[in-house]
Amino acid sequence: MRNDRQNLIVDLTFQFALNIIAFAEKLKEAKKYEMASQVFRSGTSIGANTKEAQNAESKADFIHKFKIAAKEADEVYYWLELCRSSEHFPDPDEQIFKDLNSIILIITKIIASSKAR
Repeated sequence: MRNDRQNLIVDLTFQFALNIIAFAEKLKEAKKYEMASQVFRSGTSIGANTKEAQNAESKADFIHKFKIAAKEADEVYYWLELCRSSEHFPDPDEQIFKDLNSIILIITKIIASSKAR
């Protein structure tokens, strides 16, 4: 059964995905297509998995979806760090890193508290 009530992590990851899409467009404008694709896929996947977790079939499935979201968050963090550290790529806004760190903390807490129940 769908749970469509407002949800902080779903909302945060949706807004993050919109910001990632904008950054991926900057990468495309700079003709950095491979990096744009990597950033786009991993950055938008966080929200897709948190949304999918809302309709999990079991507690184990719920935790699994959030673990995937955590992996994708780590991956996009890596790609963004590469962009920030390389002179060959546009620099992501600092707000993207702040938002991503908040998302990682929340996802980590959700996984830990779900395992404890």
